[in-house]
Amino acid sequence: MKTDLELALECIVNVYHQYAVKNPIDDYLSRSEFSELLQETAKPFLHNTLPPNTSVDSYINKLFNKADANHNGRLKFTEFLTTLTLVVIDAHNRSHEHHGSHDHHPGDGHGHGHSHDHGQGHSHDHGHGPCN
Repeated sequence: MKTDLELALECIVNVYHQYAVKNPIDDYLSRSEFSELLQETAKPFLHNTLPPNTSVDSYINKLFNKADANHNGRLKFTEFLTTLTLVVIDAHNRSHEHHGSHDHHPGDGHGHGHSHDHGQGHSHDHGHGPCN
């Protein structure tokens, strides 16, 4: 049986490929493919990490521009992973803002003492196929 992390990593690869081959058919994400990917597969997560006074489109453009390291207007898989890192860091930081401050005790075996669930539950089936 695969772990949640294994399934999540497989899902990342599958979703990337599902959107990268849309238009044009290649192994890169155009800006529009990238936007579509995030808005269709990660909308609740996107809204949870959206900075204050920022539109979704503006946030997606900011993520795309930060990830497009070679400035060629498309994201290869490794650049896409940069985007995921930025979004996950934003989500982690916001989880601390929403839950107040926490005492962190590395090595105490109890993690951070808070949930990173954000009310999304533990279901990974959002009807999009590649992660099932």
